Amino acid sequence: MHIGSLLSRHARTRPDHLAVVFQDQRLTWRQLHQRVNRLANALLGIGIQKGDKIATLLPNTLELLDIYWAAARIGAVVVPLSPLLRGRGITSLLNDSDTDLVFTHRAFVEHLDPVRAELPAMKPDRYVLVDAQGVPGYRSYGELTTGASDREPPYIPLSGEDPYNIIYSSGTTGLPKGIVHTHAIRAAYCTIFASEWRMTPESVVMHAGSIVFNGSFLTLMPWMYLGATYVLLDHFDPELALRAFQQERVTHTYMVPSQIIAMMGLPGFTAQNLPALQMLGTVGAPFHKEHREALTRRVPGVFTELYGLTEGFMTVLDKEQYARKPTSVGAPPAFFEMRIVGENGKDLPPGEVGEIVGRGPMLMPGYYKRPDLTAQAIVDGWLHTGDMGYADEDGFLYLVDRMKDLIISGGVNVYPRDIEEIIVQHPAVKEAAVFGVPDEKWGETPLATVLLRQPGAVTAEELRQWVNSRVEARYQQVREVVIRDEFPRNTAGKTLKRVMRDEYWKSRGEKI
Repeated sequence: MHIGSLLSRHARTRPDHLAVVFQDQRLTWRQLHQRVNRLANALLGIGIQKGDKIATLLPNTLELLDIYWAAARIGAVVVPLSPLLRGRGITSLLNDSDTDLVFTHRAFVEHLDPVRAELPAMKPDRYVLVDAQGVPGYRSYGELTTGASDREPPYIPLSGEDPYNIIYSSGTTGLPKGIVHTHAIRAAYCTIFASEWRMTPESVVMHAGSIVFNGSFLTLMPWMYLGATYVLLDHFDPELALRAFQQERVTHTYMVPSQIIAMMGLPGFTAQNLPALQMLGTVGAPFHKEHREALTRRVPGVFTELYGLTEGFMTVLDKEQYARKPTSVGAPPAFFEMRIVGENGKDLPPGEVGEIVGRGPMLMPGYYKRPDLTAQAIVDGWLHTGDMGYADEDGFLYLVDRMKDLIISGGVNVYPRDIEEIIVQHPAVKEAAVFGVPDEKWGETPLATVLLRQPGAVTAEELRQWVNSRVEARYQQVREVVIRDEFPRNTAGKTLKRVMRDEYWKSRGEKI
């Protein structure tokens, strides 16, 4: 069982059905199949083999879709990276993933060129630009694929246990954690989520965010499995998305909360203007109660929420369950199991808060090259999420706190320690603590609190600018720096970030 066979099936059985809409391009399943075949044959022609790693540093493009499905066909492993990465954020992940080939675009050349010397395993001819030619040191996508056959590539034996991609949970200065997904795992995304979302081959799926993040696979895989229609926006803009909803008669989409909030700011975002919409899902950040209620007033009967980890455990709050469980994040899908455990590892009764652990058919085989981290995360076949919550009598999950100190900003995982390591490099800083605070646009955003070595050595604004000029990705930039005289700590000396977060909002007279 492997997902590389799906595209060929649709090209045979529904060749003229609309497969992809991107900007002004509309591709049938036959046309998409031909594009992907050309790339697959071109990759084989330059020596890419089963198991080789193909990294992408790309915005949303048709070529990125081609890469995903060409890799699936020939057994290569896709490593989709955020185009917001900079400096060591690039080199650490390309080196850690053992990348053999990079696809990128012209806007990223200025960031990739300075670090190419730090990528000794990369061959000079393995850098490909999808949107330009004649750039020294880069092969163009056209040069790569011109002359390649659009017929089926040679047969390559694949199984469900073969890896399909590596998704990095942290793409910055900390220890990288590459989450491996096999063909069988992505096949489970195909079947289980197609069922959960009530999708059919006649569905029209839209994706407005970046498709390099795992949340995009929630609808990307069911689309391919069913042979439906996929509307891909090159970027998120609420008015652009609303037009796509209406013109393409979109039936299913997943967005991060900040995007839904932006959509709700449009007067035209109403049930009357969205007659085809059947599901509007949210993932990647907390979606607060007031926003849930506002959405269901504007467009009733479509709200769905997924809580989950890329490592492979999920719960789903179905649109038909929302009225009964409005503050829940749902229950595990079919074939998944969930437990709430206490500090001693024993199961807790309904209503008691503990760690969420789970297992199911999407569970990763492990972190790439990190058996030590894998052993910490998966114990006796159960994924320990590090998130705290409780289950009710019906098995529905209620989140209490996010995973450890993880900040989720606009659907992107931001790790406070990575930012803290930058801050303490400033000579005036003694200690630093970073945590997330609510943000209307992004869901959460980082805020830094610091202890100085000498009072007055640096101002908060000077330090904020210093930090934000040095972090390796834009989503790590701190909203504000707060200089404190001391940190609240527990009896063991551990800094209490939650206390500081509460104090921050109380000092401003705002709702926590």
